[in-house]
Amino acid sequence: MSYNSNDDTMINIYRRNIGLPEDYDCDQPNKNPCKKHPCCGPTGPTGPTGATGRRGPTGPTGPTGPTGRRGPTGPTGPTGQRGPTGPTGPTGATGATGLTGATGPTGPTGATGLTGATGPTGATGLTGATGPTGPTGPTGATGATGLTGATGPTGPTGATGVINFADFFALMPPDNSATVAPGTDVSFPQDGPNNGLFISRTSASTFNLSLIGTYQVLFQVSVNEPGQLILTLNGVDLAYTVVGRSTGTSQIVGIALVNTTVINSQLTVRNPAGNSTALTMTPFAGGTRPVSAHLVITQIA
Repeated sequence: MSYNSNDDTMINIYRRNIGLPEDYDCDQPNKNPCKKHPCCGPTGPTGPTGATGRRGPTGPTGPTGPTGRRGPTGPTGPTGQRGPTGPTGPTGATGATGLTGATGPTGPTGATGLTGATGPTGATGLTGATGPTGPTGPTGATGATGLTGATGPTGPTGATGVINFADFFALMPPDNSATVAPGTDVSFPQDGPNNGLFISRTSASTFNLSLIGTYQVLFQVSVNEPGQLILTLNGVDLAYTVVGRSTGTSQIVGIALVNTTVINSQLTVRNPAGNSTALTMTPFAGGTRPVSAHLVITQIA
């Protein structure tokens, strides 16, 4: 085996790698000289790089480095196949009773059952209240006439019927030729039947009730316009006596009871003040003859 200087070079490189000093031998001319060694000459030019030596044995494993930063979460993998159903778990505790639901609709009436046996008669109840009196039975046969009794005392004098009366009227035409303005009295200038002087006129439109009492007053008048009439007593409107009509040309008719509290009270038939329409007494209403308007006063008490 021949000596190769490269062998010494490789040996020294290995010695350096494992921490040993290089081997210098100045007595061996073929050894690699080193300028650091006193017996070595000047360093020659660098020779060509030798062939790579065989790989040395693997060194011991170094300490574990620090854990790197966590990488981003990878995409979600596909859903795996559904596993088999597990065994049924134990029955849980019974929950609280829920609220009562709404009452369902009434079902159809079932067939009537058989009549049960009659039960024993119950104890007699308390006597009920007396019922209403029944209808009167038919009248019995008339009995024999009894003896005439003694004459009783004379009873009080009964109420007198009509005490005084008078009828006053107008004929259109010629009476009431002018319209009757609001606040003005209707004229009844002509006298009809009467029974004396206790009901009389003081003018064509004013009438005197000389006695204190109750009088029935009736009046009827044909007019052209819608309007009203009212009775007055001693110049005061008697509001409960207002009568009227809203359309047409029919008569206005009124009737009322009037009480007087003083003698010689004055009565009139008036177109009420405050109304807007003057009233025209209709002449020849319904035909060719003059038409009457009447005021009939009757004392009944």
